[in-house]
Amino acid sequence: MAATVEQIRQLETAGCELIRVAVPDEEAAAALPKIKAAMTVPLIADIHFDHRLALKAAAAVDCVRINPGNIGAWWKVEEVIKAVNDRGIPIRVGVNGGSLERHLLDKYGWPTPEALSESALNAVHALEDVGFTNLKVSLKASDVHHAIDAYWLFAHQSDHPLHIGITEAGTAMTGAVKSAMGLGYLLANGIGDTLRVSLAADPVEEVKVGFEILKSLELRHRGINVIACPTCGRVEIDVVRMANELEKKLGHIKTPLNVSVLGCVVNGIGEGKEADIGIAGGEGKGILFKKGKLVRKVPMEELMDTLIQEVEQLAKEKEAEGNGEAADHAGSQEWESVAPQSDRPSTLGKEIPVLPHR
Repeated sequence: MAATVEQIRQLETAGCELIRVAVPDEEAAAALPKIKAAMTVPLIADIHFDHRLALKAAAAVDCVRINPGNIGAWWKVEEVIKAVNDRGIPIRVGVNGGSLERHLLDKYGWPTPEALSESALNAVHALEDVGFTNLKVSLKASDVHHAIDAYWLFAHQSDHPLHIGITEAGTAMTGAVKSAMGLGYLLANGIGDTLRVSLAADPVEEVKVGFEILKSLELRHRGINVIACPTCGRVEIDVVRMANELEKKLGHIKTPLNVSVLGCVVNGIGEGKEADIGIAGGEGKGILFKKGKLVRKVPMEELMDTLIQEVEQLAKEKEAEGNGEAADHAGSQEWESVAPQSDRPSTLGKEIPVLPHR
């Protein structure tokens, strides 16, 4: 348990806002209350096969994830519904190609996007039929096109919140690219309420990639956004080293800031005019600028240290301003729960929406 709590703390520091833990056995279920007590963000229990683990988890966590394809008979699902209802917490219906119902595999031949979407819709309708609507849905696939298609089909037939992800996306670089393509497309089209980046890497890297996807679409703003030159014949400073060093040394900053590292006089202040702060180097000297205006010239050997100090100071100033605004609005924020969807569209007799690339 100690290792789990330590990893959770690392994820929280990196900016993770929801944390899911696997609950494969009784020992894991028994540890949930202590794990929850050590956390600052909501905890989701990931349950497969044994509904009794979901019943125990419901007493300690903020959400229970079950897969209709492997949880068993419907009466078991009903027991889970009662347990989460007693606590007022949601269920995440998680569907994936590895555990689709047999009749859907027989119908479609393999885990097609249509099969994934139908599995999720069947589960949602069954929950709605017994009056349970406090839920969210995921339909993950490792193939980018299949994942996009499955979410697209479901999103055009249901208004329930969606947890999106490209599952088993691969190594740090490959998985980041796949996730950016798949999740970026969905988010840009208004599909997705929470997300998980799935990498064969340190989970902290998953959080970092997720935030970069959100930041690139201007859906979330957190931490340093480095604007840096590519390598070219005009670059007169080591932009690659400096940009990487900057991200590493300023990774603790949560205040959103655009920071430019530009390598020649051609780019200079001009291409960094939209940055909050930045440096440019060339012809044996460096400059520090803020909001497109020259602040001062800096000796080349002091350029990097100067930028780091200035960014740290600017972050403190912006954080202080933000705290003042937060104090003015104290008491106006509260946790939001998933609202029941009383006007959810029915899929009966409805045409299947056209997929985006067909």
